[in-house]
Amino acid sequence: MAKATNELIEIRPLEIKRVNVKIVGDTPLIVHAWSDKAKRMMLEAQMGATKTKAKEKRNPYEEFIESMYWLEGKPEEATPEAFAEAVGNGARWGFPVGAIKMAANSAAYRMKWCKNQMELRGAYFLESEYGDMVEIKGCVPEMREDMVRIGMGSADLRYRAEFRNWYAEFTLSYNASGALSLEQIINCINAGGYCCGIGEWRPEKDGSNGTFHVAVK
Repeated sequence: MAKATNELIEIRPLEIKRVNVKIVGDTPLIVHAWSDKAKRMMLEAQMGATKTKAKEKRNPYEEFIESMYWLEGKPEEATPEAFAEAVGNGARWGFPVGAIKMAANSAAYRMKWCKNQMELRGAYFLESEYGDMVEIKGCVPEMREDMVRIGMGSADLRYRAEFRNWYAEFTLSYNASGALSLEQIINCINAGGYCCGIGEWRPEKDGSNGTFHVAVK
C-alpha cells in the first residue's frame, strides 16, 4: 500500500476564453439527415423483421423535408404548402457543429500543422445555443434532385435540401495558456472550410459543395 505524503501539488489553472466566430458559405451546403423512417427501416432489417407491407409510393417532397436538421417549426405534413407556412412562421434549420471541427482538424493534419488529429480534439471546442447543432442562417433551403450511384452499376434519385447563401455563428472555447493560440485555431477552421467543407458532396468527398471561410470582423 502506498504511503500518504505531504507533498504540495500545484494545479495550474486553465485560462479558458470564449470568442464568437462566424463562417460564411462559399458554395452551397447540401444536407442529408437520417430520417426517422430510414432509421426505423434499418433497425427492422437488422432485427430480421419480416416484410409484410407493400413498397410505399415515393414522396420526393417528404425526402426533402426529412433531409434537414430541424431546430424549430418542422411541418407535420410534407407538402410545399406546409413548408411555406413553416418558413413564414420562422422555421429554423441547423447542422452538426462537430462537422466544422472535424473539417478543421482534418485540414490542419493535411497541411502538416499538427502531428495527428488527436492533439487537436481537446485543444478547443465549438459551442452553440442548440447544443450539438449550429443554426444555418441567411437563406431558405431549396429542394434539389441528384442522380447517385448505389452499387452494382445501378442509379437512383436523391432529393435533399440545399442552402445556397448561408452562414453560421458559434462560440469557440479554448485554453489561452495551451499549446495552440487563437490565431492558429481560427486558421485551422478557415483551412477546413476550403480543404474539406461540410455536408454532402464536399471537397473531402470528391465534391465542391459546403466550403466556407471565417468572416473577419
